[in-house]
Amino acid sequence: MPLNIVLYEPEIPQNTGNIVRTCVVTGTVLHIIGPTGFSMDEKHIKRAGLDYWELLKMHYYKDYDEFKDKHKDAIIYYCETRTEKVYSEVKYEDNCFIMFGKETTGIPKYILGKNKDNCVRVPMLDIKKARSLNLSNTVAIVIYEVFRQWDFLNMK
Repeated sequence: MPLNIVLYEPEIPQNTGNIVRTCVVTGTVLHIIGPTGFSMDEKHIKRAGLDYWELLKMHYYKDYDEFKDKHKDAIIYYCETRTEKVYSEVKYEDNCFIMFGKETTGIPKYILGKNKDNCVRVPMLDIKKARSLNLSNTVAIVIYEVFRQWDFLNMK
C-alpha cells in the first residue's frame, strides 16, 4: 500500500534532499523524472538528504514518456497551483502517485490538460509576487494528508 511521489524535472537539490527525508520517514516511494537541474551525486543533494539515501526507495526515469510507459494503469494526481480541486478533497487510493512539477514552471500544460480531473492544489493566499509554496513543503503537506486518510498506517 505504498504512496508514490513523483518529481517532474526537479531543479533545486536541497528541495529534493528534503523530499527524500520525508519519503523515508513515511515509507513513500520517490520517482524522479529527468532531466534534473543537478547531478544526483551532487554534494548539496547528499547533504540535504543526510544519511537517508540508503533507506530510500527511488526510481529514476529519463523522461515523462518512460515514466508513463512503466506505470500504464497508475492512478496519478497532479499537484499544481493552477487548478480548482483542493488536495484534501480527494480520496487517495492505495498505491497512487502524486506528481509535483519543477520549481520554476510546474508541470507542463500539455500534461495537465490531459489529466484535468486528477489535478489538485494546496490553497494559499492570492499574493501577486508569491507564486507558490516551497516544493518540499508542498510535498510534505500532501503526503501527510494521504497518511491521515489512511489512518497513519504503521506510524507511531
